[in-house]
Amino acid sequence: MNSGARTNQVCLLLGSNLSPERNLPRATSLLRRYVEVAHASLVWETPAVGSPGPNFLNAALLVRTPLEAEQLKDRVLSRIEAHLGRRRTDDKYASRPIDIDIVAWNCTVTDADIWRFAHIAVPVSEVLPCNIRSDQGETLAQVAKRLMQTTPIRLRGELSPASLHYRELSAQNPRLAGSDVDCQAKARSNI
Repeated sequence: MNSGARTNQVCLLLGSNLSPERNLPRATSLLRRYVEVAHASLVWETPAVGSPGPNFLNAALLVRTPLEAEQLKDRVLSRIEAHLGRRRTDDKYASRPIDIDIVAWNCTVTDADIWRFAHIAVPVSEVLPCNIRSDQGETLAQVAKRLMQTTPIRLRGELSPASLHYRELSAQNPRLAGSDVDCQAKARSNI
């Protein structure tokens, strides 16, 4: 990245309900080529919203980039989605191999659904460092906790970007393979 350019802090929500175990890590790996991934949430499974399709897996990434929002969408996010087989249709709730949305930009919420849906609020609350509040005065962490009580949501820790990053490191460095869980925590801190 250009050290003279302004760096934007962006929270991305990744979602998939078509081969999500394969597509979330692939999307995360592709994103690392274009942006600096500062933090990654755990992976959460929820029922599809707006359609009877398969359950979705969702994760949030806090990234840094000198790109502006439209540039990030056009040059990176939509290209990764297309590369992984995303085909946009009139049905905004259609099943998809990957969906990458900007949900916060420099600590400003850009997707109001963050206050309505657990599949957004829960992973984003894990990585967004800002103390943002809803119009009702709730913090994002409070909203996430409340939504978890009313939404079927399940942690899929074995698929978290931190665990997947650890697996990538293990594949590149066989000495790490078979190490204890502490190595996974160290890998997460290096994401």
